[in-house]
Amino acid sequence: MTRLPMDRRYSGVAIAFHWVIAILVIVNIAVGFLHDPIPALGAWMPGHKAIGITVLFLTLARIAWRLAHRPPPLPAETKAWERGVAHATHWTLYGLLLAMPITGWLMASGAEKRRPLTWFGMVDIPYLPVSRSAGAFGSDAHGVLGWLMLALVVLHIGAALRHHLILRDSVLLRMVPGGAR
Repeated sequence: MTRLPMDRRYSGVAIAFHWVIAILVIVNIAVGFLHDPIPALGAWMPGHKAIGITVLFLTLARIAWRLAHRPPPLPAETKAWERGVAHATHWTLYGLLLAMPITGWLMASGAEKRRPLTWFGMVDIPYLPVSRSAGAFGSDAHGVLGWLMLALVVLHIGAALRHHLILRDSVLLRMVPGGAR
């Protein structure tokens, strides 16, 4: 088993941010899209909101970390257009990781009938001081951005698998703990 050198891998902190946020986002995508057709998931909506707030703060920390720590370089054989798409996709994902929780928070804050907003029942989350129309905007934006997030997550996973299974390069291994081949 060969390990990637440390300068070719993401740091342990970056890897932890990536995988924790990825798991939380996948759970929230499932609950967000399936809570109407699967009524049992409706009971998960308070957790969906708490996960969203968690993702918001983890993403702020992740972006701060990313700005202070250079990511490992892409393999030298990566084409210029692939580099451009990769960078655009990553920064769009960061934007969505911020916009999704904020629009959800707007939606909850501007709802005609407010439901309790807590962080896993332990800490009350304050409502944003917004109007009903801002809540409606948040609702509409949250739905559209949810589809965009789903599309980019699928694209991101597909690209990682393409690199690993078809191109057989080290792109995926850079984000795996240990970075072993």
